[in-house]
Amino acid sequence: MRVLSDDDVARLLDLPELLPEIERAFRKQGRGEVERPERPHFPVGAGLDGDDSLGTGLTMPAYIHGDDQYATKLASVHEGNADQGLPTVQAQIALTDARTGGPAALLAGTRITNARTGCIGGLAAKYLAVGDGPVRLGVVGAGTQARWQTRAIDAARGVESVRIYSPSDSRETCATDLRGTGIDASAVDSARTAVSDVDVVVTATTATAPVFPGDALAPGTLVVAVGGYTAGMRELDAETVSRASRLFADVPEEVAETGDFPEQEASSFTPLSAVFEGNAGRDSDGEILVVGSVGSAVLDAAAATALFEQAVAENVGDRVDL
Repeated sequence: MRVLSDDDVARLLDLPELLPEIERAFRKQGRGEVERPERPHFPVGAGLDGDDSLGTGLTMPAYIHGDDQYATKLASVHEGNADQGLPTVQAQIALTDARTGGPAALLAGTRITNARTGCIGGLAAKYLAVGDGPVRLGVVGAGTQARWQTRAIDAARGVESVRIYSPSDSRETCATDLRGTGIDASAVDSARTAVSDVDVVVTATTATAPVFPGDALAPGTLVVAVGGYTAGMRELDAETVSRASRLFADVPEEVAETGDFPEQEASSFTPLSAVFEGNAGRDSDGEILVVGSVGSAVLDAAAATALFEQAVAENVGDRVDL
């Protein structure tokens, strides 16, 4: 099997090349041409350091029909890691040969997870933001995902400017990092300032209460919420949801169960796959649209498979016999 370290993944990963792979995965998911079992998540760390739970473990398997490999991602979410200078979300992705069941690859998965999640925002902005040029972006959250969302939207659509808000000084660091990649980024002192008079708003937090006021949104704003994935997590207030002309979701059944949409059923959401198939979208420039995202193992499978094939072609990574 081939083992790809994070350095190997970083060498291979290119957002403009990854975006169409993620779009392909969404299309296949929408057509039912995937296998995506339940993704169990469970508390971990009970009995360590005197805590009941230190984090959450997740197992995320998926197969895209016709691909040569299928993927199983082992992920963790440890919110206390930020205090130790460690990533909140970490992952490894195992690829298995779809024909023989033999091990094909093991990839460092944290960067892949961050990139594929960023691509959700990038594709949403490409297809659902007003117009077709660079967008004015407001981001609430200043962690790793805030950076990936901004870079992916820039790769998919172009970013004219971005305002970053977080209650901590991390917003300054985030803005500095983004400016280092050539994006016009600034840190602002309130969530209202971040989301006012922009084309796209992204929320990328682990919040349990709304992170910006819905009355601050200008007509035509696209809101992409990527942080919440459980009923106890919430980034959007009721006004944001009620002002939306249409709700979209990467996985409607799972997004409906998050804290952002306590009053909505799965049928309230249009799948993002329908947007990418050309069967849904924006009806007018004045509509506020909301996209809820919990992520999908199908996207991990698509990203990991594409990187593995590139690694084989370029002979990147280490070969290991199990």
